[in-house]
Amino acid sequence: MNTPVLSAQDIRKSYGRGANRFDALKGVTLDVHSGESVAIVGKSGSGKSTLMHLLALLDNPDSGTLSVNGTDATSLSHSQLNRLRNADFGFVFQQFFLTPNASVLDNVTLPLRIAGMGARERKTRGMAVLEQLELADKAKNRATNLSGGQKQRAVIARALVNNPAVIFADEPTGNLDSVTGGIVEDILFSLNKEKGITLVLVTHDLDLAARCDRQLFLHDGLEEPGLEQSGAGTRPVSVSAPASAPVAAPASPPVHAPTPGTPTRRGRHAGTEQGGAE
Repeated sequence: MNTPVLSAQDIRKSYGRGANRFDALKGVTLDVHSGESVAIVGKSGSGKSTLMHLLALLDNPDSGTLSVNGTDATSLSHSQLNRLRNADFGFVFQQFFLTPNASVLDNVTLPLRIAGMGARERKTRGMAVLEQLELADKAKNRATNLSGGQKQRAVIARALVNNPAVIFADEPTGNLDSVTGGIVEDILFSLNKEKGITLVLVTHDLDLAARCDRQLFLHDGLEEPGLEQSGAGTRPVSVSAPASAPVAAPASPPVHAPTPGTPTRRGRHAGTEQGGAE
């Protein structure tokens, strides 16, 4: 079997001390292979978001081993970690984290600006992904003027702008109605199936989790039964030292989001493309 693109072995993570100590993860093991989709499922407080943050190298475990493409994360330099998080990883969060008064294009190209890319190339790359997500006509709009569904598509565009190997999505449809949420799901799974991007989802939504290749169920920081066999994919994450500037990604055809079917067990209200609480 191919080396996992992401691997967590006996991961433990706690917060606080003494009587205030909270054990978020109590020894969790998970391998994610390139090109597959994996759902980390659990109720609030189960440790699912903590595990995603550790897999994405946004935090460090108290014990256990994290590796990326077979390389121990503790051996990576600061610059290599920054490159992974900014270029090889893409992030989609429930709360959007868009700069309200900045343009949609400026929000989408933020990772390229951080990487030091020139303004002309940033615009070219940014418009290309906005075209994919059918948001090119909103490029000059302020982010605050977008609907909930448009904001989430802008977040996905930002996650794609550096042509990532892995997308981490934390409750990506939690703030959306059922129709808009279904559209966002279809976009994410189209990227996974058609472009080979590895997809790691955190959710409490069993319908969304069921669309993934397999599921890891967590309860009080421990794995519950239900983990399925892993499949191997095709696209590795690079852990080499960063280049002076990212290489432009090839143009990709638009990702068309088909109208989703009738959702079940989500508890959201069907409607037009609009967001809920942000």
